[in-house]
Amino acid sequence: MTKAAVIQMVSTSALAANLERAAHLLQQAAEAGARLALLPENFALFDSGLARSLAEAEYRDQPVQTWLAEQARSLGIWIVAGSLPAIDRPDGSLIEDGRVRSRMLVVNDSGDVVARYDKRHLFDVDVGDAQSRYRESDRFEPGDDVAVVDSPIGVLGLSICYDLRFPLHYQRLRELGAEVLLVPSAFTAVTGEAHWEVLLRARAIETQCYCLGADQGGQHTPTRLTWGHSMILSPWGEVLGCHETGEGIVLAEIDLPGLHRQREQMPVWQHRRDRC
Repeated sequence: MTKAAVIQMVSTSALAANLERAAHLLQQAAEAGARLALLPENFALFDSGLARSLAEAEYRDQPVQTWLAEQARSLGIWIVAGSLPAIDRPDGSLIEDGRVRSRMLVVNDSGDVVARYDKRHLFDVDVGDAQSRYRESDRFEPGDDVAVVDSPIGVLGLSICYDLRFPLHYQRLRELGAEVLLVPSAFTAVTGEAHWEVLLRARAIETQCYCLGADQGGQHTPTRLTWGHSMILSPWGEVLGCHETGEGIVLAEIDLPGLHRQREQMPVWQHRRDRC
């Protein structure tokens, strides 16, 4: 068995301070024996108004990607950057309308980016909280492709936040061989309290995968409050660990032989009448 960590943060618009806190939490995860650590959505910058400027800096000089590589090499762990803004598409073209993509990066313990995923589903929703209205599509362009990648804890299926509400996304990941689903997020307190845990449990149960949910968890601005409750779930839907509010880490063992025994004993995938 191998150990995984999910990291919960309360990120702000201060890039340097966010990276300092992330480094501290990553060190905790590494010292606890984690082979892979998942950071939340917007871990480096929680301010959509500054996303384009950070994306342009990343395209030119890659300051956060360089930091991620250094952390992964020095700590000897894989790091999954929950999301970073990006101005380039997978085909190399640039986004010219001022928007960015929300991009997950998987960095191995040698500091190499081994997988990328651009968030496919954008949060254009009216919520009964202090901010009330969310329109990600005003500042973000959706991605198109799903992605999996092999890792020390199993085959990772990549997703970001609002993707969690779309089960077909995860069925496609399972079809591609996913064993561990990654869900870095910044769920609002209202939607998180109502749906965060039940959606994570549903995705784990229906795909028979481990599910790692790394959420933002606190007050970011006077109008922006996130739910937290970062957790790791088994393929049976059990909550193996949870951190409720504020920053912190959750650790759990990933038992791939046990996962495959469960799939053999209850071969849900072979029983399907439909295909994704």
